[in-house]
Amino acid sequence: MASYSKLTDLFLIQGQLDCDLEETTSQEEKEKLVHEYLLKIDEREDLIVPDFEEGLEWLNTDGPLSLGKELLGKVVLLDFFTYCCINCIHILPDLHQLEKNYSIQDGLIVVGVHSAKFPNEKVLQNVQSAVLRYDINHPVVNDSDARLWQELEVSCWPTLLLLGPRGNLLFSLVGEGHREHLFLFTAAALKHYREQGLLKDHNVGIKLYRDSLPPSILSFPGKIAIDPSGKQLAIADTGHHRVLVVSNTGQVLHTVGGPSSGKRDGNLSEAQFSSPQGLFIKGDTVYVADTENHLVRKINLTEGKVSTLAGIGVQGTDKEGGALGPQQPISSPWDVTLGSAGGDVLWIAMAGTHQIWALFLEDGKLPKGSDSKAGTCVRFAGSGNEENRNNAYPHKAGLAQPSGLALAPTEPWESLFIADSESSTIRSLSLKDGAVKHVVGGERDPLNLFAFGDVDGKGIDAKLQHPLGVSWDEGRSLLYVADSYNHKIKVVDPKTKQCMVLAGTGEAGNGIGPRFLESSFNEPGGLCVGEGGKLLYVADTNNHHIKVLDLETKTVSLFPIVGHQDVDAILKTTTNNTSAVKKRPKLPKSAPVLAMPSISISSGQSVTLLLKLALPAGTKLTEEAPSFWSLSAEGNEWLLEGRAVTGSIDDLSEPISIVLSIPVAPVSPDPTLTLDAWLYFCVSEGGACMMKTVSFKQPLLISSTSQEGSVAITLKHAF
Repeated sequence: MASYSKLTDLFLIQGQLDCDLEETTSQEEKEKLVHEYLLKIDEREDLIVPDFEEGLEWLNTDGPLSLGKELLGKVVLLDFFTYCCINCIHILPDLHQLEKNYSIQDGLIVVGVHSAKFPNEKVLQNVQSAVLRYDINHPVVNDSDARLWQELEVSCWPTLLLLGPRGNLLFSLVGEGHREHLFLFTAAALKHYREQGLLKDHNVGIKLYRDSLPPSILSFPGKIAIDPSGKQLAIADTGHHRVLVVSNTGQVLHTVGGPSSGKRDGNLSEAQFSSPQGLFIKGDTVYVADTENHLVRKINLTEGKVSTLAGIGVQGTDKEGGALGPQQPISSPWDVTLGSAGGDVLWIAMAGTHQIWALFLEDGKLPKGSDSKAGTCVRFAGSGNEENRNNAYPHKAGLAQPSGLALAPTEPWESLFIADSESSTIRSLSLKDGAVKHVVGGERDPLNLFAFGDVDGKGIDAKLQHPLGVSWDEGRSLLYVADSYNHKIKVVDPKTKQCMVLAGTGEAGNGIGPRFLESSFNEPGGLCVGEGGKLLYVADTNNHHIKVLDLETKTVSLFPIVGHQDVDAILKTTTNNTSAVKKRPKLPKSAPVLAMPSISISSGQSVTLLLKLALPAGTKLTEEAPSFWSLSAEGNEWLLEGRAVTGSIDDLSEPISIVLSIPVAPVSPDPTLTLDAWLYFCVSEGGACMMKTVSFKQPLLISSTSQEGSVAITLKHAF
């Protein structure tokens, strides 16, 4: 059996180089030190790493890769990561830049080795979603049992290993913040082995997973917030790098940013974001956690402007703060909410430094803190150590990637509730004295960040798995939790510390009801309470949907997102049949598909489809989001030539009549018509709005005997 090296074998050799580099300021001298180090490494025949295990699942490639085959003759950068890890997310821009600097033909290839922390992260579909969400374009192997991690004795996320062209260990970098050494080591290795003639310029079969997917209106929506008036919502369309402001019926009112990432203030049409997450909307003002730009932004809808309130646009390492917002470096803000501390203040879940910060919009003072002037951005709670540590003194408490905030401003609460994702806990932060306390989840050992699960219960007996969102119901004094990696929505009574599941099967999916526990989600990231506690809006992140939980009827529905451009694209009537088929929207998986009995008809006759649809009692069609039908005949497009293949649905009191003619010389004797209907409707008294769809499959048996006349076919469905 072959003998392979471990990271500890490399540490002993690289340690001296790291020390020498620390004492050197000249770039030329640094390059010389690294070159001399590589010459010594080449003399070692024992620094070979094991290959990837056979049978693993690969993404962004045509097939599995091997260090002894496809990757032979390349400098290979292995990125050991897990997709929940904020530190792993932080180094992705460095990897993106490295891949821009050096192509595969230049001799460099980056391979992500996904080594899961949470059970949910072992599932290929969830890794696929992360690869899309973080725009990872290099090969990724799903090492779900962390075999390579264990064989090399890796101990930390992220860990980068640079390998030479024969699969030999060159360098390791543990944790984040090593950009300078990463670029230095990579450039030196490529130059060294190119001069030795050991690099090969062959291609590796890259096949990006994202290229196989259809477009969608939303892409990985991370968070959702509702205006206090209840008339409009703000959605972080994270994967599209934009913020949508929509009416409570789903009509898009404003689109800010997107579709690509960027960093720009200015007019709404010019502004750019990079993977925005948390939002707070009040009137015509939207506060945005612009996560991957490391900024907090403000959208002023009245003025039509976007401005930066905090951050300098690159990741900061400061864990104290105190500067004015635009001069204060911050790190991966993940959520925001508006509150008061002697004056208006924006609370920030600073995931990157494991803290809660305050951005003073007016002069104010933090509990156990000094006075702060308007514009100051400063730490409120969290030592900066990644821990599950509760403490009466906010600066001594330890948080672990706080990702969701909910304000409970009144007595007896007067606190922020925190979804502390990496400790799998819900915590509270007192706005009276700054004390950080446990609510549910986790365990008592502050250093154990692996106390996760899916258990209803009280306090520490309850278990969550990487919760990302919380929302406070003021009327009922209940806290709703997006238990993201359990694919559930849970409810917590902070008075009794009782936690129980509200909705979700516990399996990733996109099913809708009819009841809460029969509906499924896929890593929901955010949620908000609306309609005075009657509705719960959920950002169902990996399903690319917003879902609405009616807390009175215990039903789940899709929230329609319809903008003018989307409607125009879908409803555009055309006689160009090929074009029309391409524009046919994709039905959700929950749509009922009704197979109708075959109908006999003769060539030369006409067919009249009579569409009869009935809405639930007490609901009405939504004018702002026009309903429509779509007709297709897959493989038999000749049947629809010369007629409209889409149309609006404005009135359900009478059947909708759709007429088409059968050609005298039909191409096929047994085509099938597909009629899809999309209905957007709301509760008549101003309650929940939802979207429902249905699909009819109508086979035709066409006789070659030509006749005149018409055949009527009734297609009925009640929602």
